Amino acid sequence: MKVVITGGGGFLGSQLSQKLLERGQLAGEPLEEIVLIDAFFRGPPQDARVRHACGDVGSKDFVFESVGSARAITIFHLASMVSGECEERFDDALRVNLDGSRHIFECARSLPGRPRVVFASSIACFGGEGMMEVNSDGTKHTPQTTYGMTKAICEMLVNDYTRKGFFDGRAIRLPTVIIRPGKPNAAASSWASGMFREPLNGEDCLLPVHRDQRHPMTGYRAVVESFIKMAEVPESVLGTDRAYVLPAHTVTPRLAESAIQEVSVVKGLKLGRIVDAPDARIQRIVDNWPQAVDGTRSKRIGMPSPPPLREMVEHYVDDFLQRT
Repeated sequence: MKVVITGGGGFLGSQLSQKLLERGQLAGEPLEEIVLIDAFFRGPPQDARVRHACGDVGSKDFVFESVGSARAITIFHLASMVSGECEERFDDALRVNLDGSRHIFECARSLPGRPRVVFASSIACFGGEGMMEVNSDGTKHTPQTTYGMTKAICEMLVNDYTRKGFFDGRAIRLPTVIIRPGKPNAAASSWASGMFREPLNGEDCLLPVHRDQRHPMTGYRAVVESFIKMAEVPESVLGTDRAYVLPAHTVTPRLAESAIQEVSVVKGLKLGRIVDAPDARIQRIVDNWPQAVDGTRSKRIGMPSPPPLREMVEHYVDDFLQRT
């Protein structure tokens, strides 16, 4: 089995790659090669089974050359500009998120056999007039961000390419994933990880949204497990709508603060503060996002539920937190 992961240099892509290497197989097939595609990598591959392809998914030639060909292949398409960037750089968002996805899909279409494509979508597909108090796979897509619009279009492309028999497509509609290590990024949801990460690292977090902001969140371990599970689910149980929203907890900054305080006592950590720093631009974007989701449909096909919030915080501390 050959596996391709776009966005392979990023947090989720690298976590997914590592988990697959540990398993050594996917869908019962031995793992022979992983191709990681991204615009940037922090260092060379640490495993002989891994190959880095550094470039722009907006380039069709680069995508086709990087993916190569194989009869048994699974593509995890994670590469994307994030929400805040998409709002500021509309043309780039179309080039990367839409054109780049079409390049991946056309490449999969050209491969021998019927390759499997797992697409990372987002709950940003929900928004505006179609948004409900609790949003499910039956909620109408009326996104109010450029990022959400590109994800919604790609979901429809996955369904139609699958209907046409071009590839076996599946899409996971991701809630906000916590806790991402490193520095804040340009995503409008960056605060969701920051309000955990910075205080746990002994630093203050500037909170751009109000303390009672409700937002669906899940842990990175559950997401990686879900990507793999989605790639292995028998096609016969998926039906014609291939996009599944994952289960998530509805979290507020107040709940986050309580969770990190509990973990800090157990782990002996000195916390930084969560400091109110309202940002009207971020708040406007977040106001148009769903506050709760229903992942019942994905649980029916075996997608995991996220662990309790405190456990997700402990995962971050155990996996990434470096104290001096």
